Amino acid sequence: MKYMATYDLMESIRNTNEWMGATARAMASYPAFSMTMNPMLGMVAAWGEVTERSFGRMVKKPDWGIRSIPGPEGQDHLIDINTVVEKPFGNLIQFYVRRRAPMARKILLVAPMSGHYATLLRSTVASLLPDADVFVTDWHNARDIPVSDGKFDIEDYTLYLVDFMREMGSDTHVIAVCQPAPLALAAAAYLAAEDPAAQPRSLTLIGGPIDPDAAATDVTDFGRRITMGQLEQIAIQRVGFKYKGVGRLVYPGMLQLQSFISMNSERHSKAFSEQIMRVAQGEASEQDAHNRFYDEYLAVMDMTAEFYLSTVERIFKGLEIAKNEFVVAGKKVDIGAISNVAVMTVEGENDDISAPGQCVAALAMLTGLPDSKKLQHLEPGAGHYGIFAGKSWRLNIRPLVLKFIDANAGAAKPAALKVVPAQTA
Repeated sequence: MKYMATYDLMESIRNTNEWMGATARAMASYPAFSMTMNPMLGMVAAWGEVTERSFGRMVKKPDWGIRSIPGPEGQDHLIDINTVVEKPFGNLIQFYVRRRAPMARKILLVAPMSGHYATLLRSTVASLLPDADVFVTDWHNARDIPVSDGKFDIEDYTLYLVDFMREMGSDTHVIAVCQPAPLALAAAAYLAAEDPAAQPRSLTLIGGPIDPDAAATDVTDFGRRITMGQLEQIAIQRVGFKYKGVGRLVYPGMLQLQSFISMNSERHSKAFSEQIMRVAQGEASEQDAHNRFYDEYLAVMDMTAEFYLSTVERIFKGLEIAKNEFVVAGKKVDIGAISNVAVMTVEGENDDISAPGQCVAALAMLTGLPDSKKLQHLEPGAGHYGIFAGKSWRLNIRPLVLKFIDANAGAAKPAALKVVPAQTA
C-alpha cells in the first residue's frame, strides 16, 4: 500500500463526503423548499451539516482556544503561545501568561504522538495554567514535513525530549501522557548518564505502556498478533501530492481514526445519529458537547512510518524499555541510572488502552532511585481519557500531581528561556 495513489484515494473519499454534506445542506436549505412542509428536508439539511463538519475537521489542526486565565485578584491574564524551541518534527511551546511573574512550578507536558494533535491536552493545559508555567511538546503533522527533513523514529523522539529538557533547565517537572511515557523515562535516564545537571526535578507518567506485557489490552494483543511485514503492508502509505510532505512514508491519521472509531463503533454511531436529530430540531449549537468533543477527536495527524513502526517493534514487541535494553544514538539507556528524579505513575482502573500494571512497572525498574522518591496512584473507576483530562483528573489526580511536584521542587531558581515571537493560536 506504499503508493501515493492510495493516500490520495483516501483524501478523495474524505473530500467527496465533505462535498456531499455541504451540497445536501445547501440544497435542502433553499427557502422555496420550505413551502412543501416536508420534514425530510430538515433531516437532509441536518445530515448535510453534520457530515460536512465531520469530514472537514479531519484535515484541520484544532485551535488551542486558551485565551486567558483569571488572576488571584480577579483580573484576567491574556495567554500568548510562544515557541521556545523550533524543530522540523515538533516545537517546544510555552503558554506565556502576560503580567505574571515566573511561577514556582514549571511543567513540561509531553503530548502523545499517536494520531491526534497536542491540542488533545487542551483541558489539561488549562487546568494547570493557574498554578504553573506550562510548556508543551507540539508535534507536527508528518504530511506537512518535506522528505528533505529526514527521518523521525522513537530514538529521534527521545532526543527531542532530551533537548527540550535541557532548554528548560533542571527546575522542570515533566508530565508525560500515554504514548510518550516510556520515551520520557528513557530521556530522563539518558540525561542521568550524559548530562546529570540537566535532569528534571520530577517525572510523572500517566497511563503509559512502560511494560505492555504487564496487562493485556486490545492494543497489546494486536501488537502480538501482527508481524512487522504485515503491519508495514497494511498501514504505511506515501503522502500524496496535495501536501508538502509528498512522497514521505507515513501512518495516515485517517487510518488511525478508523481504528479508534471501530473500537467503539456503536457509541459513535449513536452520537452522530442523535446530533443529526438535534440539528434538525434546532437544539444543537456551534460549541455544544458533541462538537467540542468531535472537533478534537476527528482532527487527526499522520505519523512518520519509522516512528509508528519502531514504536510497535521496539516498545510493544521487543519490550526494549521494559527489559531495560533501549538504545538511543548508539548508547544504551540504563533506567537504573536515574537517582535524583522523583517519579510518579498514574493509572486508571478501567483504562482499556494502557491497562493497570503497564505504567507502574516503571517504579520497579528504577533501581537507583530511593523509595522516598517513588509514588504510584491507581484511580478507581477511571478510563484512559479521564486520568489526564476528565473528571478524575480535575477532582483527584491533578491535586495529587501538584502536591508531588511541590514535594520534589527543591530550591532551584527558574531558568531563563529564549523564545521566538508569539504565535496566534
